[in-house]
Amino acid sequence: MKRFRLKSVLVVLFLSTALISCSNDDDNAESAVKTKTAFVTKIEGPATGKVNDELSYDVTYLVDNACGEFDKIAETTIGEAKGLQVVAKYPVDGVCTQQVPDPKKTVYKFKATAKGTIEIKFKKSETEFLTQKVVIE
Repeated sequence: MKRFRLKSVLVVLFLSTALISCSNDDDNAESAVKTKTAFVTKIEGPATGKVNDELSYDVTYLVDNACGEFDKIAETTIGEAKGLQVVAKYPVDGVCTQQVPDPKKTVYKFKATAKGTIEIKFKKSETEFLTQKVVIE
């Protein structure tokens, strides 16, 4: 009887250890994606607006390959000039054609809180911005 009890305790201990030590592969789902700046080629939208009105701008950008997708719009600086950049995400694994895809578009929404001329700047290259001027009345 002692031998049976000892074996039972060892089996339970082994199974408990095995279940606790298993890792969850879903924890690394975000690491399967890399991000990179996608340079903007065109900004289209209204040239005038009113205080506290939301303005929408179509932003056209280029991704490196056919797997590139929009991730977010982030703030950036070039030298001392501040602006925005489009960030694209690419899967780390998987097959992707290297052909240059058609330009992609996203919408940037902007709401001015004061009157004046505002410059919306998106990163066009590593050294320059593409600028859209907006007069807020």
